[in-house]
Amino acid sequence: MSALTIYKRELTSYFAQPTAYAIIVIFLLVVMGLTFTFGGFIPAGDASLSSQFFAWHPWIFMFLAPAVGMRLWSDEQRNGTIELLGTFPLSTWSAIIGKFLAAATVWLVALLLTFPIVITVNYLGDPDNGTILSGYLGSFLVCTTFLAITMLVSACTRDQVVCLIVAVAVCFLMVVGGFDPVTSVLSRSVSTTVAEGATAAFVWDHFSTLTRGLFRFQDLVWFGSIIIVSLLGTSAILSAKRS
Repeated sequence: MSALTIYKRELTSYFAQPTAYAIIVIFLLVVMGLTFTFGGFIPAGDASLSSQFFAWHPWIFMFLAPAVGMRLWSDEQRNGTIELLGTFPLSTWSAIIGKFLAAATVWLVALLLTFPIVITVNYLGDPDNGTILSGYLGSFLVCTTFLAITMLVSACTRDQVVCLIVAVAVCFLMVVGGFDPVTSVLSRSVSTTVAEGATAAFVWDHFSTLTRGLFRFQDLVWFGSIIIVSLLGTSAILSAKRS
């Protein structure tokens, strides 16, 4: 049994139940609603979508990404199938990668379904589609980072509600920690070097540069590092439970 087999099984389970459809519909309704109301999409005339559209994504993902990922290992532990997986010729990493990619695919579909707003800005103006593509990349990286964190929490508990609460709390701290009002207060309290270092440890600094069309190597390294560390932690926990 390979990671591809697990990926297909997990992806099928998402769309065989209303879970994936509900999450995708809620995401589309919330992000479009915020874009056209509080975001002031039409009056602002921002063709890059950075402030009116993408700026809402981390706030939405910190709630909805854990809702998708909370079942990744909690279900297996509650139903006892995690022990059954141990009897298959399947490495822990194959299961982790398969499950993670399946959850990431659900969010990729959700992001792709926001294509009407890209068509709209291209119809109304002359946007830099490279910047928009960079914004989508940033959104996807934020989402997959939150999924990886949720997977780690899910490996620690068999209770989905506990997993959801803890994962949302962690993701909330990662978003708020780099938010401008918070960093402004921090910069007045400590030295500039410490404030900049603290800001770089959270999501917002790395996400905002991508929404402006800036590809910085350190941003990709930051997202990649959080994802890999979370998956390594998941592997260590599951290996300990299977042994």
